[in-house]
Amino acid sequence: MKIPFDSLCLAAVVQECQPFVGGRIQKVLLAAPNELAVAIYKEREQYLLLSADPQFARAHWIARRPEGMDATPALTLFRRYLKEAKVAFVRQRGLDRVLEIGADGPEGPVVLVAELMGKHANVMLVAEDRRVVAALKWIGPKLSRRPILPGQPYEAPPLPDRPPFTEAQPGDDLNDYEGASPFLQRLIQAGYPLADAQARVREGRYETLAFPGHGAYPLPLDVLNLVGYPRLTLSTALEAHFAEAQRDRDLALRKQRMQNPLQRVADARRVAVREIREAVRAARDVPTQQMWGELILAYQYQATPGAKTLDAMDYEGREISIPLKSDLTPLENAQRYFGKAKRVKSRAAAMAEQEVRIARDLEEVEGLLLRLERARDPAELDAIEAEIDRRRWRHRAPAPTRRKEERPFAGHAVREMLSPGGYRVLYGETATANDYLTTKVARPSDYWFHVRGGGGAHVVLMTMNQPQRVQMPDLIYAAQLAKRHSSQKHSGYVSVDYTLKKYVRKPRGSASGLAVYTHEKTLHLEE
Repeated sequence: MKIPFDSLCLAAVVQECQPFVGGRIQKVLLAAPNELAVAIYKEREQYLLLSADPQFARAHWIARRPEGMDATPALTLFRRYLKEAKVAFVRQRGLDRVLEIGADGPEGPVVLVAELMGKHANVMLVAEDRRVVAALKWIGPKLSRRPILPGQPYEAPPLPDRPPFTEAQPGDDLNDYEGASPFLQRLIQAGYPLADAQARVREGRYETLAFPGHGAYPLPLDVLNLVGYPRLTLSTALEAHFAEAQRDRDLALRKQRMQNPLQRVADARRVAVREIREAVRAARDVPTQQMWGELILAYQYQATPGAKTLDAMDYEGREISIPLKSDLTPLENAQRYFGKAKRVKSRAAAMAEQEVRIARDLEEVEGLLLRLERARDPAELDAIEAEIDRRRWRHRAPAPTRRKEERPFAGHAVREMLSPGGYRVLYGETATANDYLTTKVARPSDYWFHVRGGGGAHVVLMTMNQPQRVQMPDLIYAAQLAKRHSSQKHSGYVSVDYTLKKYVRKPRGSASGLAVYTHEKTLHLEE
């Protein structure tokens, strides 16, 4: 059970802030992109953290000065108005999750407003004339009906006007009262006395309890079967809990960033193993292919032009019907079967070797995925990440050299696939997309594919500047894409040329999609 930072938590923190009213703001830091840390000095210096994190929005004191991030325009504005300012008040707006800190600074009176409302959380600085002069998040009118823009008037969140929950009577619907968070309602429904909760809020009589693994709360949670451990302040308990929660979140996000490319590699390896096994099974038909070729030559005098089958007797005297290609002569059909048997036979040993290699690779990837799932600390993730990079199982995209395009590939119809070895394979769906892919996207060391003697997609296998590492299953995969997206996609036998992109050029003034190439090699694909 996760304990939220709700209105009661904020009320308890506001009470802890009262001894610092009258103190001076000495430092203002960015503890994280959405977190402002304010150092207030009164007899001693202490940092108040105001977090607008969408998942962990909160406010509490922290024990140590945060490392701080580099100065940003927003931080410069906060410092300009708050540095050396005297704290005039610290208060909660009603029983909402809105914290207000008044300060008299070098630019006049200002109010530091922390709206701690989940994904809408923000920290703003409001001048005496109600203008917003600084904010952790500037929000335009396209993103919200309540924009937060520099120099514009501050508008309070459009919360319903409700009485505080301290005025509720037993049996009332607490949704109609301010400050009754879903968690507090659950607590009262479980048996916690409403009158006691109301009395504690009126009197400011809060607990300082930590619930390891769950959070911190200013009320006992015995009725929820949660055992609380006293802390010196609620801020101490909140700081420890959220530090652990953020570490867990960061760990989970890092694991996910590594898991996604690993899973893609594993999926590609499974496909490759399946295809190789199917090819190995096809190799078992070599004797049949050889026999059919021989029988066609023996019975060719019985073949009629344009026939799709040839009836013959096999070597054991059984009647068989041999499939023919109607547009080929008997001799050409026989040569087709002889060639197919020869190619399959010659590739059988290589395919068996590839199956062992890829299956072993798949086993290692799955083992690493299991290690990643069980990892519980950053050191273990460091080791896994090093192994991923060593095996080149994650392709790192180059740093962008210009503003990110609003649409991928500048809006051209370029599609992306993943080869059995984990390489990115791109192809164009239109002539202009082919031009863009070949001239703007492909690099000199990438492989470029196109069907021989026909129209079709340009296909690019991105080699990460290491074409020598690309294996045959990856080349075949890209060639199959070129066939599938060509005018010859229904043909049983198709030749696909491939070469390095540096040997491909588009003649000046040529039609869209036209390219010429040299230094090519050819892959012959059969159904």
